[in-house]
Amino acid sequence: MSEEERDRARRMRWWHEAKFGMFVHFGLYSLIGRHEWVMEMEGIPVAEYEKLADKFNPRPYAARQWARLAKRAGMKYIVMTTKHHEGFCLFNSELTDYCAPKRACGRDLVAEFVEAARAEGLRVGLYYSLMDWHHPDGAKCAWDEDARRRFVSYIHGQIRELMTNYGKIDILWYDVPWPLDVKGWESEKLNRMVRELQPDIIVNNRSGLPGDFSTPEQEVCPPEIPGRAWETCMTMNDSWGYHKADDNWKTPKQILRYLITCVRDGGNYLLNIGPAPDGSVPEESVRILNVVGDWMDKYGYTIYGAEPCDVKSSCFASFTRKGNILYVHVYFWPGEEWAIGGLRTKVRSAELLPDGEPVNFEQNEFRVRFKGLPSEAPDSPISVLKLECESVPKQDMLFIRKNMPRVY
Repeated sequence: MSEEERDRARRMRWWHEAKFGMFVHFGLYSLIGRHEWVMEMEGIPVAEYEKLADKFNPRPYAARQWARLAKRAGMKYIVMTTKHHEGFCLFNSELTDYCAPKRACGRDLVAEFVEAARAEGLRVGLYYSLMDWHHPDGAKCAWDEDARRRFVSYIHGQIRELMTNYGKIDILWYDVPWPLDVKGWESEKLNRMVRELQPDIIVNNRSGLPGDFSTPEQEVCPPEIPGRAWETCMTMNDSWGYHKADDNWKTPKQILRYLITCVRDGGNYLLNIGPAPDGSVPEESVRILNVVGDWMDKYGYTIYGAEPCDVKSSCFASFTRKGNILYVHVYFWPGEEWAIGGLRTKVRSAELLPDGEPVNFEQNEFRVRFKGLPSEAPDSPISVLKLECESVPKQDMLFIRKNMPRVY
């Protein structure tokens, strides 16, 4: 392992253990309540849109609710949009007046966020969009070299402010490198500065460089590179920012299934909330995350620190693993008797969680069959079995297809 690889492993150890985080999209678009891309999607002129800055005044320390909710849901870190594509900064910047402390809000919302996260023992992440619809050089930097130099200086300067003014930052989450490439953004120089200011930080891949982890969006999609760290970010409905009409909410069961699948495949899960203009969290988001939190209170230990799992195939369950322990997360309870096919590792014991009640089972080369289970799901929204295996559990479904005896 190289020195760079050892350093990355050191910096990312807590992140691999954490597995579950909260994303927060908050900005002027929250006032409109029609999606965070509303400025571009509806073609709102800059001069018209920027007037929202004189109305945007969320209640003081709204971030404390976000942080408490994240902790309640079993999340271990929280990432906030410091500047989304609209260009409005929620932090105090010496490089622009288009920022919360210098407009109606009169307060540094990033400072409030960082304080709130730390108070709940959460790791702190700052999101920053490279794309900027407000800055006069934000588009023409693609063909005007003088504009590129001005805009890149502005972007680098704001990242320096974020990395300097708020103490220790655990994650820098870039977004949308339009319209420049890695060379145009001077991304290597930018990340070098970030690491000099924050030696323990981890950085994502959206500056055009690989960074420390990949960021599939709205789908569980591990990178093709073996061992590459990754994190799926996902909305709770269809919108990242507050949308007063978007009622397409995921259920707690769906969210837990996404979390379990990410963890099974070696990734993290970053789940978003879109606070209302006053900073309050929509009631449905709170309700859903409270149910998720109840489940995590019981079964979080099957998630935190789990390792990639080779057992993947089932019609009613998904799996996580810690060493030789296989956790069977049953989301469609099949009844008193059922089986896991293709498990090629000997099972020593089986228990029904959370109480550890022993489960009767029999095993042959094709399946592990469980008997005497409850006829109805013993827990909601997902029930869990714990299997102790004699070695790291392996599944081979092709073995069944090739070798299962046929009747002629």
